[in-house]
Amino acid sequence: MQRPGGRRKVTTAAELEQVAFDLFDEQGFDRTTVSDIAAAAGIARRTFFHYFPSKNDIPWGDFDSGLDRMRAEFRALPGDLPLMDAVRHCLVEFNRVPAEQVPDHRRRMRLILGVPALQAHSTLRFESWREVVAEFVGHRLGQPSTALTPQTIAHASLGVALSAYQHWLEHPEQELSDLLDTAMRELALAHTDQ
Repeated sequence: MQRPGGRRKVTTAAELEQVAFDLFDEQGFDRTTVSDIAAAAGIARRTFFHYFPSKNDIPWGDFDSGLDRMRAEFRALPGDLPLMDAVRHCLVEFNRVPAEQVPDHRRRMRLILGVPALQAHSTLRFESWREVVAEFVGHRLGQPSTALTPQTIAHASLGVALSAYQHWLEHPEQELSDLLDTAMRELALAHTDQ
């Protein structure tokens, strides 16, 4: 179905996401409304909510599926792989982006890390990410995920990821995977006996 102006009606979450990102680029995140996104996508406002619970969820894409993949990646690791090597591996893999998707991923991360209105929402997403890491670390150490060491490693790993992302956004010539790997190796030096 074609919208006025020749653009066809959006039919997937990924297409709606791209429409929204274009509007965020043009108008800014805060000035773009759900109604604006729906109109640009050629869908009813209520249809928008079939794809995303809120505007704040758009930059996160299909984050929950990513968490499921990270859990599966942790489960698939050999049991004799040192703890921090395992965490490093999964952090790098979780954030690995095919070359053709790097520009869109950079745009996504600029929003997530740079738009104040998204910070509270990001806290919830970061908490879910840390819980996946803490579950693995706790299981490996025979501790609950809420114990100090699993939580510390989960928080530190998130800090590494955020630091690497900030550096990557400021230095687009560098490879994100390399930055994450290097930063996690540095963090692992403090946990080599685990």
